[in-house]
Amino acid sequence: MNRLIRLGLLGLLVVGLLTVWEQVRTAPWLSRFTRQPDQTSHSVVLERITALGKLELVRYTFKDIVEHEQVNMLLPNSRAVLIVEGEAVGCIDLTRLKATDIDTNGDSLIVQLPAPELCTWKINHDRSRVYDTNYTFLNEAQLVSDAYRQAERQVRASATQSGIMDQTRRNAVSLLQPMLTQLVGKPVGIRVKP
Repeated sequence: MNRLIRLGLLGLLVVGLLTVWEQVRTAPWLSRFTRQPDQTSHSVVLERITALGKLELVRYTFKDIVEHEQVNMLLPNSRAVLIVEGEAVGCIDLTRLKATDIDTNGDSLIVQLPAPELCTWKINHDRSRVYDTNYTFLNEAQLVSDAYRQAERQVRASATQSGIMDQTRRNAVSLLQPMLTQLVGKPVGIRVKP
């Protein structure tokens, strides 16, 4: 009998504690101490619509270790080390193609494409990171921003030095020649302006 009374009292105690917990957990005053959902508002306005005609033909991806140092007069030099991934895209702007750039020669067609160009070059911030900073004091954000800017310039220079324009030219011929030959039904020669 004592055992039944103890079990009953224990059951009542558990039910009471659960009831109190539920009251505390759902109390309006407790919500001030817990994280509320973030609230974001947007006021997006479409500013411009631009027709594009750039045919992207090659993408180069680069990895770079950037050591950027800011020379200071009185304090030690600030330094940041970044591990950066960037990319550059070579393309041909087909909007610059004119009727005079297409010529027929007997039973074949000759197409003179505009010169290749570097469409975009950028740092992929999702795949880049700050490895280390030293003596940055209050200017760490500016130092890192300057280092990323220098890395972006280097991506552009590296793409040009690595022959992205020549690769774009080769890819234009290998991609467009068979496609245009199939569409026109006669041999097509592709030339790309230097």
